[in-house]
Amino acid sequence: VKIDRALVNDLVANDGDAAIVSAVISMARSLRLRVVAEGVETAEQFAFLRSKECDEAQGFYFSRPVMTEDATRVLLDRPVLVAREPRLAM
Repeated sequence: VKIDRALVNDLVANDGDAAIVSAVISMARSLRLRVVAEGVETAEQFAFLRSKECDEAQGFYFSRPVMTEDATRVLLDRPVLVAREPRLAM
């Protein structure tokens, strides 16, 4: 299940978006589906998703788009963000 960036964008400031994201993650858990949140741009968004046990996240918080030839260098230079195994490992 993929959570759209429109919901992730305001989930820290908007109780409605936070409730929807929490419900989607909870439903996916009960169906044994993995959850990916897209558009993560802040540490606060990432922390919220970790606290709800989201499986994966993607967005500018982790890296801006890079050219193919630079991808290896970027991956080796950045620390790996891990919430707790096996959930939300980046």
